[in-house]
Amino acid sequence: MDLYAGLPFWIIKNALYDYNNPLENDYEIDVAIIGSGITGTLVAHELCEHGIKCAIFDKRIVSNGSTVASTAQLQYEIDVPLHEMIKDIGEARAVGAYRASLRSITDIEQVFEKTGVKGDFKRVSTCYLASDQAGWSSIKDEYEARVKHDLPVRLLNRKALKKEYGIAGLGALYNDTSAQMDTYKSATGILKYHQKKHQLPIFSPVQIDHYYEVKNGYELVTNNGFKIRCKYVIIAAGFEAGQFLPKQVMNLNSTYALVSKPIHTDQFWKERSLIWETAEPYFYMRTTADNRIMMGGEDEEFRDPDKRNRLLKGKVKKLVKKFNKLYPDIAIDVNMAWCGTFSSTADGLPFIGSWPGKKRMLYALGYGGNGITFSMIAAQVIRNIILGKKDDRTDIFGFGRLTNDGDL
Repeated sequence: MDLYAGLPFWIIKNALYDYNNPLENDYEIDVAIIGSGITGTLVAHELCEHGIKCAIFDKRIVSNGSTVASTAQLQYEIDVPLHEMIKDIGEARAVGAYRASLRSITDIEQVFEKTGVKGDFKRVSTCYLASDQAGWSSIKDEYEARVKHDLPVRLLNRKALKKEYGIAGLGALYNDTSAQMDTYKSATGILKYHQKKHQLPIFSPVQIDHYYEVKNGYELVTNNGFKIRCKYVIIAAGFEAGQFLPKQVMNLNSTYALVSKPIHTDQFWKERSLIWETAEPYFYMRTTADNRIMMGGEDEEFRDPDKRNRLLKGKVKKLVKKFNKLYPDIAIDVNMAWCGTFSSTADGLPFIGSWPGKKRMLYALGYGGNGITFSMIAAQVIRNIILGKKDDRTDIFGFGRLTNDGDL
């Protein structure tokens, strides 16, 4: 399946990592990671840094799936607001999820410091807008919940929003703990770092057609009949992880994004914050290192790639219209646009760890709008599982929250 269509900015902006290394023999490794996107990359980073022998397998060109279509906004906020999540899953788990997300942004920053990779990582602030009166009510409830649990937040009323951001709206929440990055540049840079430092094996393109649980591990079989023997297999294949799951645990959605031509630096809003809103589906935007505006949203339930792709032109017009409503004095020209497919869950949380009874197949499924921060959490949790260390985050993000029928 095509994961995206159009011209994703990162794949145009960066030189292609032209890497070709198909598997040509049977192979044995301690840990096999399926997927070379930002999730598989972060998992490999954690394993390599702790002396765990691993190898990556991907059916596509390296890091050329959903990673290139990401708008790469790193926020501790989760798609489900904290005050609603507390009602849904309980205070301890909800607050634990938000605190883990907050910590993961710093952990990602430390990955760049450790590897020296220049992935255009930059700390920025976030402005979370009330889209309407219901959104403003939600914003106020959210503010109280975050303050109660000592999470970074500041409430902007109508007057403050207009003064600080020039936006005529009801109000917003602000925090200065977010970040942004270039996902493709980051993923390929980190992989190259570990190929050099730890001789990380990467096999691409390699299609895994079958897998079998064997004593003390798994045997994977490629479409060419080669066998991969491993003690653990890590599934970091996004929504394409379906072939490795006993049942579907995610919903598929189509999303749309664009990037403008560069504008003058004087035209940008306060701190070049990440901006998003309470409406569902929500509109979101950020800036890039070369002074462009990137925005996205207009999500729809995914049905098939052709329908998703046909909607692109109309969705781009709607995104521009939403931007013009916020900032009518900023003239933008669309330079590139794309659409992609992503996964979400009913409770807004990812799935990390093993399926009950399958201890040696581990999942790093960063579903939702916070995929990259969830991926960092998954990488650490999986590292700890393999090392035999307890990690309380498995109780928050694990499959144990599913009912016997596979529902949340």
